[in-house]
Amino acid sequence: MRANLKKIRKHRSYTDEFKKEIVNSFESGKFSVSQLEKLYGISSTVIYRWIYKFSTFNEKGIRIVEMKQSIILRF
Repeated sequence: MRANLKKIRKHRSYTDEFKKEIVNSFESGKFSVSQLEKLYGISSTVIYRWIYKFSTFNEKGIRIVEMKQSIILRF
Protein backbone atom coordinates (compact mmCIF):
# COMPACT_ATOMS: atom_id res chain seq x y z
CA MET A 1 0.00 0.00 0.00
CA ARG A 2 1.21 3.51 -0.81
CA ALA A 3 1.71 6.01 1.92
CA ASN A 4 -0.36 9.14 1.92
CA LEU A 5 2.11 11.62 0.42
CA LYS A 6 1.59 15.35 0.26
CA LYS A 7 2.99 17.43 -2.53
CA ILE A 8 5.55 19.88 -1.20
CA ARG A 9 4.96 23.41 -2.39
CA LYS A 10 7.98 25.48 -3.21
CA HIS A 11 7.90 28.93 -1.72
CA ARG A 12 10.65 31.20 -2.88
CA SER A 13 11.38 34.65 -1.56
CA TYR A 14 13.22 37.27 -3.57
CA THR A 15 14.93 40.45 -2.45
CA ASP A 16 13.54 43.83 -3.44
CA GLU A 17 16.76 44.48 -5.39
CA PHE A 18 16.17 41.36 -7.51
CA LYS A 19 12.54 42.34 -8.12
CA LYS A 20 13.59 45.83 -9.19
CA GLU A 21 16.20 44.34 -11.52
CA ILE A 22 13.49 42.25 -13.21
CA VAL A 23 11.24 45.32 -13.54
CA ASN A 24 14.13 47.37 -15.00
CA SER A 25 14.81 44.63 -17.56
CA PHE A 26 11.16 44.82 -18.62
CA GLU A 27 10.97 48.62 -18.66
CA SER A 28 14.16 49.01 -20.68
CA GLY A 29 12.73 46.76 -23.39
CA LYS A 30 15.46 44.12 -23.09
CA PHE A 31 12.98 41.38 -22.25
CA SER A 32 9.25 40.80 -22.39
CA VAL A 33 7.35 39.35 -19.45
CA SER A 34 7.12 35.97 -21.16
CA GLN A 35 10.88 35.96 -21.78
CA LEU A 36 11.57 36.85 -18.12
CA GLU A 37 9.18 34.10 -17.07
CA LYS A 38 11.16 31.52 -19.04
CA LEU A 39 14.58 32.87 -18.03
CA TYR A 40 14.00 32.96 -14.29
CA GLY A 41 11.22 30.39 -13.83
CA ILE A 42 8.93 32.97 -12.24
CA SER A 43 5.26 33.12 -13.23
CA SER A 44 4.05 36.05 -15.30
CA THR A 45 1.49 36.88 -12.60
CA VAL A 46 4.27 37.45 -10.08
CA ILE A 47 6.30 39.52 -12.56
CA TYR A 48 3.28 41.74 -13.32
CA ARG A 49 2.72 42.17 -9.57
CA TRP A 50 6.31 43.37 -9.23
CA ILE A 51 5.85 45.73 -12.20
CA TYR A 52 2.79 47.29 -10.54
CA LYS A 53 4.70 47.65 -7.29
CA PHE A 54 8.13 48.84 -8.45
CA SER A 55 7.58 50.41 -11.88
CA THR A 56 8.68 54.00 -12.37
CA PHE A 57 5.90 54.42 -14.96
CA ASN A 58 3.15 53.17 -12.68
CA GLU A 59 0.61 55.76 -11.61
CA LYS A 60 -2.59 55.33 -9.68
CA GLY A 61 -5.44 54.34 -12.00
CA ILE A 62 -3.16 53.35 -14.89
CA ARG A 63 -2.61 49.75 -15.95
CA ILE A 64 0.53 48.58 -17.75
CA VAL A 65 -0.23 46.27 -20.67
CA GLU A 66 2.32 44.44 -22.76
CA MET A 67 1.35 44.21 -26.42
CA LYS A 68 1.97 40.72 -27.78
CA GLN A 69 1.82 41.68 -31.42
CA SER A 70 0.99 44.77 -33.37
CA ILE A 71 -1.11 44.66 -36.52
CA ILE A 72 -0.51 47.07 -39.35
CA LEU A 73 -3.61 47.80 -41.37
CA ARG A 74 -3.19 49.02 -44.92
CA PHE A 75 -6.04 50.36 -46.99
